[in-house]
Amino acid sequence: MQDVNIKITDRDGVTHDIVAPTDMAMNLMEVVRSYELAPEGTIGVCGGMAMCASCQCYVLSDNNLPPMTDDEEAMLSEAFDVKDNSRLGCQIQITPEMEGLSVELAPES
Repeated sequence: MQDVNIKITDRDGVTHDIVAPTDMAMNLMEVVRSYELAPEGTIGVCGGMAMCASCQCYVLSDNNLPPMTDDEEAMLSEAFDVKDNSRLGCQIQITPEMEGLSVELAPES
């Protein structure tokens, strides 16, 4: 079992140092939900299907993330508060490559 260290800045500007498992097939949105870093019902509304952008985050570190899928790119093109470093947390799998990942949750829209 290998865990990774991730920094997540919540919507109130508080940064949390999180330890996330790489052996449970979790994504970043699920980690945020499991640590209750956003009020219930405000993140992962679509269940992680890249259909709502409620899990949008800004990637602050230079981790080698998988490329955006067409669905993720389409959802972000319709979302609010999108920046060049925006990604959907539901599309970022927690793998050993995510060690040191730093993200900020986008404002609730």
